[in-house]
Amino acid sequence: MRTKLLPILITGLMLSATVPLRAHHAFYAEFDSAKPLKLRGTVKKVELINPHSWFHIDVKGDDGRVTTWMIEGGSPNALIRLGYTQQSLPIGTEIIVDAFQAKDGSNKACGVDLVYASDGKRLFLGGSAPGANAQQPEQP
Repeated sequence: MRTKLLPILITGLMLSATVPLRAHHAFYAEFDSAKPLKLRGTVKKVELINPHSWFHIDVKGDDGRVTTWMIEGGSPNALIRLGYTQQSLPIGTEIIVDAFQAKDGSNKACGVDLVYASDGKRLFLGGSAPGANAQQPEQP
């Protein structure tokens, strides 16, 4: 029985190695460093997931219309090292985000940092955007 199981197991491992993995992108592949943004809005949803966290914020335009933006941050581990906790960003918190817009012009951006509107406290977002990590020097 062992002799029949071993070839099946090896075949299964070889086939699973051919399954394509979802590609991890670099900042410049998806975001445009020539399109910096400063967004002021309220936190709608926080997703602490790998490989990138996402912060969804509702931004009120000059015309009064509300638009939801997705802001990419670093991994949960990177955010924790930068001082982020589960209580850091409750739903409804008003924040100001410095970010770079997606190349496709969608309401998606890679965040550099956020500032709490209430007290001016800054939280770096630890992602791939230039300046998003307090310990990482900005790249030209």
